[in-house]
This record gives sequence, structure tokens and C-alpha cells, in this order.
Amino acid sequence: MSESHGTAGPHGYSGEKEGYLKRLRRIEGQIRGLQRMVEEDKYCIDILTQVSAATKALEAVSLGLMDEHLNHCVAEAVAKGGTTAEDKIREASDAIARLVRS
Repeated sequence: MSESHGTAGPHGYSGEKEGYLKRLRRIEGQIRGLQRMVEEDKYCIDILTQVSAATKALEAVSLGLMDEHLNHCVAEAVAKGGTTAEDKIREASDAIARLVRS
């Protein structure tokens, strides 16, 4: 886990928190299903298809969180200006780079 760069309190995704949790629980179920498929020696293409579906689901969560971060945390920091804004923009840019590489 990485260190927290935000402030304590509500984050941009707070209004959508239950939706994100629901999606992540669904993804958790997909991953458990993948484990079962491997344990049961299922056909590799079927496993790969499910890996792709889980990956897409995680990407959707990532993009949603990034959108929330840009529209809440970064926009708020930019409105305040100063080095905090520069830090938030760099932090978001770094996160985008990590998502693109993954």
C-alpha cells in the first residue's frame, strides 16, 4: 500500500462510495471464480476471458476514481493555488501514468 496523500475526511468519491464498494465486491467474486476455474483445470481460453473481464472491471473503477479525484481534489487544489495545486496535479499525472503502464 502506498502512503496517503489526501486529507482526512470526505474524498471526491464519497458520494459514490457504496457504488464503488459494490463493484469491488463483484470483482472480488470474479477473482474467486478465477481461482476455482484454475483449481478445476478449466480451459485456458475461458480463464483468460474471465481475467479480461475482471481487468476491465478494475479499469472502470480506476477511471471512475480518477475522474472523482480530478473533479474534486485536484480542482479544489487548483482553486486554492500555490504548491498544493502543483503537487495534486503531479500526483494525478503520476497516477495516470501508473494506470497506463498497467
